[in-house]
Amino acid sequence: MIAAVFLLYVIVEIAALVIVGNAIGVAWTVLLFLAGSLVGLILMRSQWRRVMDGFRKATRGEGSPSLAVADGALVAAGSALMFVPGLVTSVLGLLLLSPPTRWALRPLAVLLAGKRAAAFAAGGDAFAGTVGYAARMHGNGEVIDGEIIVETPETTEYVASNGKELVLEGEILDTDTPTRSRGPQY
Repeated sequence: MIAAVFLLYVIVEIAALVIVGNAIGVAWTVLLFLAGSLVGLILMRSQWRRVMDGFRKATRGEGSPSLAVADGALVAAGSALMFVPGLVTSVLGLLLLSPPTRWALRPLAVLLAGKRAAAFAAGGDAFAGTVGYAARMHGNGEVIDGEIIVETPETTEYVASNGKELVLEGEILDTDTPTRSRGPQY
């Protein structure tokens, strides 16, 4: 599959070079390639700054995190395409680096990322199920709020962080009789 994609890439790039070279000449084709690379480098620098500003705004709650991530993914793809040699990849890279094109492609990027995240979450849930089984095997999984108190020899009083005296409440369970039997006991 990778070999077929690479072969297709080579065929498309050679065809584009031949077509553009015949239409405008070899010297202008080389100049077009160099100019595209220079514009791409300038765009990469400015757009990465814009993406980082979007990330900063999203962390401060001033912008949408999904849009910032989508912009970052599109700029990353455009930057990667700019480093791949060829006219077609340079044009695609320039398109992904230009803000109007990113604005148009952003919903698609968010949609694709959402599907990818859903697949990742499904895998994560499958793993969490095994962890949950281990938790159920050794206990009921209840969360008990508590506070760690260090007892020092100088004090016999237990005081919470809010300054009030602590009172422990609860019931004593008989530990000799099992309360539930779910799986092997270790």
